[in-house]
Formats: sequence, C-alpha cells, structure tokens
Amino acid sequence: MFERLERIIGKEKIELLNKKRILVIGLGGVGGMALETLIRNGIEDIVIVDKDTIDITNKNRQVIALDSNIGEYKTDAFEKRILDINSNVKITKITDYINESNIELLFDTNPDYIIDACDTVSTKVLIIEECLKRNIKFISSMGMGKKLDISKLEITEISKTSYDKLAKVIRKRLRDDKVIGKVPVLSSKEQPIDTKEEIGSYSPVTMSAGIYLADYVIKKIINMEE
Repeated sequence: MFERLERIIGKEKIELLNKKRILVIGLGGVGGMALETLIRNGIEDIVIVDKDTIDITNKNRQVIALDSNIGEYKTDAFEKRILDINSNVKITKITDYINESNIELLFDTNPDYIIDACDTVSTKVLIIEECLKRNIKFISSMGMGKKLDISKLEITEISKTSYDKLAKVIRKRLRDDKVIGKVPVLSSKEQPIDTKEEIGSYSPVTMSAGIYLADYVIKKIINMEE
C-alpha cells in the first residue's frame, strides 16, 4: 500500500518506518490527524493514549468524530480506523488520563518517539521532563486555539515561541523545575483572536498542526537524525 511513497523515499526507508514505535498522546484535532498521517505513511507500530469519548462538538475539527461513533472511546474508534487503513499495524491502547501516578504506562511501551498532543499542562510538563531524563525523542504541540492562519505554524524550540500562552506557562514550569535540555515544539506565532468566549478551534489549523507533527517524526526517522 506504500508504493507511491516508496517511489520517492525508497524501500529501505519504508521498512525503517514500519519498525519504529510511535506513541501519540491526545487524540483530538491535532493528535488525531498526526496519528492518521503516521499510519498512512508507513508507521506500523503505534501506541495511542486518550481517556476521552467522542462528542458531537468534536465534529468540526477531529478526524475521528462521526455520527456513527459518538460516545465511543477515541482509542477504540481509532483502533478500528487504523486497522481499516492498514491491517498490519500493531496497536497498543492506553485509555486513561496520564499523571504522575501512572506515567510509567507510557514508558513501559518503549516508544522510539512521542508526539504529545494532550491538553493538560501538568501532563505535558511531566512528559517533557521524563523524555529529557530518559533520552526519548519527542515533540510537543503547543496552543492551537484562537488561531486561524496555518502559515504561522512552525516547529521551533520552546524558548523561541511567541503569542503562545500555553508555551509560556510550560516554559515557566520547566524553568521552575530546573529542567535542562532542548524542547522541540509545534507552535503558532499568530497573535490569538481576541474573543471573550471559551477557546475556539479552526480545523485547518488543528489538522495542519497534526500533519506538521507527523511530518517532523517521519523526517527524523527516514533521515536518521539525532
């Protein structure tokens, strides 16, 4: 099924992608599209992590959200979708919220890369700190709410982000915890839309963000970069 990709990257790199285990935590608008992009580009060993169920309000931005699966756990719905795309994929599901008490659930799976697309600040900080301590490759998605311009998305280091309140909070937490190390993130340098309402999302931004995250990991694998 990867013939067209093989034409441009070669069989050896397809086989390399097949063998890598990627963990995606957070299967919403960003993480769900990252996951789908990985599966459609040769990743055949995946760990998916999310405790949420699919809600009708997810339909504007989450690739998994359909009328037919409202109320299902996202991990269960994605398991079916993944196998419908490629039945060779090995799937490990963690249908739980991750915190200090169960963080080992992630690392017991021995992932080669982690894509952090979860929403909880404390969990994001914990994942970053543990990945740095354990020397596990990762990338973390920052705030995509109240953004409309996909051209302002960029992969950078957390210290270089701007107009990103989530990145600012996490940066302070890492500094307070005296964490040392490079923290690769996907962020938007667009100034947030000024609304007094709850945070809204625009699917071209969240979906593009997911593709950026997957592309980052895929390119790291096939280029064998450190």
